[in-house]
Amino acid sequence: MSQSQPTQPSREPERADSVATPRRFPLRETVLFLGLLGVVLAVYAAMGSAYGTRMLVESACYAILALGLTIQWGYAGQFNAGVMGFVALGGFCAMFFSIPVNDAFWNSELPGELGLALLYMVGAIVLVVAASRLDRLGVPRRLRTIFAVVLGVVLYMLVISHFREVAGQIESQAGFIGGLNLPVWFGWIIGGALAGGVGYFIGHVCLGLRSDYLAIATIGIAEIIKAFLKNADWLTRGTATVSPLPWPVPGPSEVGFTLARALYLSVTAVIIAAIFFLLHRAYNAPWGRMIRAIRDNEVSAAAMGKDINKRRLEIFVLGCILMGIGGAVLASFNSIFDPQGYLPLNHTFLVLVMVILGGPGNNLGTIFGAVAVYIIWIMSGPLALSLMEWAANAGAGVFGWEVPTNLDSRALQARVFVIGLLISLVLRFAPKGMLPEKVRHHG
Repeated sequence: MSQSQPTQPSREPERADSVATPRRFPLRETVLFLGLLGVVLAVYAAMGSAYGTRMLVESACYAILALGLTIQWGYAGQFNAGVMGFVALGGFCAMFFSIPVNDAFWNSELPGELGLALLYMVGAIVLVVAASRLDRLGVPRRLRTIFAVVLGVVLYMLVISHFREVAGQIESQAGFIGGLNLPVWFGWIIGGALAGGVGYFIGHVCLGLRSDYLAIATIGIAEIIKAFLKNADWLTRGTATVSPLPWPVPGPSEVGFTLARALYLSVTAVIIAAIFFLLHRAYNAPWGRMIRAIRDNEVSAAAMGKDINKRRLEIFVLGCILMGIGGAVLASFNSIFDPQGYLPLNHTFLVLVMVILGGPGNNLGTIFGAVAVYIIWIMSGPLALSLMEWAANAGAGVFGWEVPTNLDSRALQARVFVIGLLISLVLRFAPKGMLPEKVRHHG
């Protein structure tokens, strides 16, 4: 009986690994961006350089917001429907830290009274938190809960009545607090930090919810933020608005509209390039693979020892930071802070459409979607107005119809129809976006 010869180990895997996979030429990306460039040039030719540059700056600001949403939704599967609230926080910081100091407020006794009222508020919060921990001293939980709730209600009534008196004095004597007259970029950074801090607080409460309940919770929180900024006349002037907000570059009065907007566009382009570089590195790093593993199969990721709640909180806070920065950059460019101007349609739904069109989880696709959707949003009004005027004049000449007088408002309403039709077509024919997320398989 012959002995079997030992088999030689196969070298096929080594040869397969040693051969580098050739990179695919980005034909789809090239065609889409060349088409988008053609559209932008057409807008410049039809509407002028000042209008076209303004459109690009605003679309760049929305691209920052969309990048914040795509890392929440695309990277981690978190459906944040309260983008408007974080945009408003960024806009508030851009206003508060950059506008001139209000001497009527700071040269009075009002800062001391306001500081005392805020100190009372902090003390009340500390007392309520301490009351909620009385069970550690042996107090029954039911009794602890009742005592904490009653104490919270009583302290709230006391503190809010005193705070309203101080706020009324500020509004009657100084109008509002005013700003800090700091560099514009400082307000942008603080806007991102404030939005991230609020996102951290929200994350502890809401990230344990399912995606649909998380969306409902973030909608409510965004409305709370807007209501506070709208009614805090002592802090934001409320519906009276604050204008003008300074720019980080020379303004139109110094160098003209076109050059000033071009300089502002260069600033936003640098911000987007930095964000894109950092997100691209994070996406392809082990951290990014871990986030996507949690998104795709949370149970398996937890079984591998990953801290699910911590990572989900990280990605939520990071997205909120970008939303705050984008809101600050947008408010500074518009040169006005108007709490009433923050609308779910413009600052939440439109950003969602941008991410859906570009491709959730694809940073380059998100930038493409932001620019494309904003151009469609802006230009659908003038195009609809031209079509309506042509149809009205043709009807008046042929059938003797009376030309309506409110074509302008009807044309603006056509934007909503166009965006609705766009998202329906994308979800039907490209559900993963025009530039879907590129999933790399390892192993």
